[in-house]
Amino acid sequence: FTTTVAKIAIVKAVGQIKSFRLLSTTIKFTASHEYIKIQGNVGTVGITDHAAGLLGDVVFVDLPAVGARFAAGESFGSVESVKAASDVYSPVSGEILEVNAALEANPGIVNESPFESGWFMKLKIEGDGLKEVKDLLDEDAYKTLLADTKH
Repeated sequence: FTTTVAKIAIVKAVGQIKSFRLLSTTIKFTASHEYIKIQGNVGTVGITDHAAGLLGDVVFVDLPAVGARFAAGESFGSVESVKAASDVYSPVSGEILEVNAALEANPGIVNESPFESGWFMKLKIEGDGLKEVKDLLDEDAYKTLLADTKH
């Protein structure tokens, strides 16, 4: 009986660890200041705090249509501020699953919370996108890029 209870406990623990791994999030960055938060095969894409700061007060965000497909590096929309307008590029290839409709009414969310509430789109990472993730910058490499561009 004790062995059976121990086996059940081990199976439950392993299941919890597997669930945790599935729910873990990886964040990657592009040299053009987009980020992608990856959970499983879904990526949440937006612009970094650095990009939002450079733009200033965001007044308009042009979002893609759900179901559209984009290749890595392809423009999927734009962001406009009181200072400038800029295209926004897909970090990896994939299909748009969802867009952040809240940005239409309140684009300033991008400045207030670029990594949480100010995301632009969620995409299903597919095909080459799975390989393209490896070419993106991790947090340390992105910080180095920012430090190098200040000089």
